[in-house]
Amino acid sequence: MVEDAVVAAIVGVAQGILEWLPVSSEGSVAIVVTALTGATPAIATRLALFVHAGTALSALAYYRGEVATVLESLRGWAPRTAFESDTADLSFLVLATLATGITGLPAYLLLDALVSELTGGAFIALVGGLLVLTGLLQRFATWVSFDERATPDWVDALLVGGLQGLAILPGISRSGTTVSALLLRGHEGESSLRLSFLLSIPAALAANALVLVSDGVPAVSPTAALIALAVSAVVGYLTVDALVRLVRRVPFWAVCVGFGGLAVVGGGLLLV
Repeated sequence: MVEDAVVAAIVGVAQGILEWLPVSSEGSVAIVVTALTGATPAIATRLALFVHAGTALSALAYYRGEVATVLESLRGWAPRTAFESDTADLSFLVLATLATGITGLPAYLLLDALVSELTGGAFIALVGGLLVLTGLLQRFATWVSFDERATPDWVDALLVGGLQGLAILPGISRSGTTVSALLLRGHEGESSLRLSFLLSIPAALAANALVLVSDGVPAVSPTAALIALAVSAVVGYLTVDALVRLVRRVPFWAVCVGFGGLAVVGGGLLLV
């Protein structure tokens, strides 16, 4: 029981920190679970998805003012003016969440089939390869310059939501992919981060519900699972502000590529 609680706390800390970085928190946490418990890639990935609910609560608390503003805009929402300034964020979040569901459910089914066939080393190498691709996408986004956009539109919502659904695959950074897409669409950095993190709230809660419905609480006891959720929520709230400010200054595309390369090498060595 004590061992489960310690593992759960470590998983919660990892999720609480990594969720805000443009690296794959899901893939990284799954690697941590596999290393600490020897769990299969399928079980480790389900637990990694499950603890995203903790950082969803962190984002909800941190952006509570923005969430309240979005909810208040419901009163003035109309289809004809959906993406005008007062209701643009609400329309973006709703449409992007629907797009996430459309791409995310097939990706989840693919993920379940894929990780069930992988050994630990192959799983780590796969995560690393996808992480490298995420880093290269982010690097490309920093090379491209567009006129800045003040508010999101329906194209942003469909593009970003669809990409977020694909980010259920371990190794693809949800925040890195969605922020990169918003940057490529002409949104400035801080606005891209804000929209990406707000969008993470319904997506993470939905992914958590999907895991619970399909598999129940994975890998650890219900008590340990609650510990992991609580720790990820607390650590996530304590670190989000510092990490958001850090992301504005540090080229995390390089972190993605570096960590991904190490994971490919490490996974390959495990296969030898």
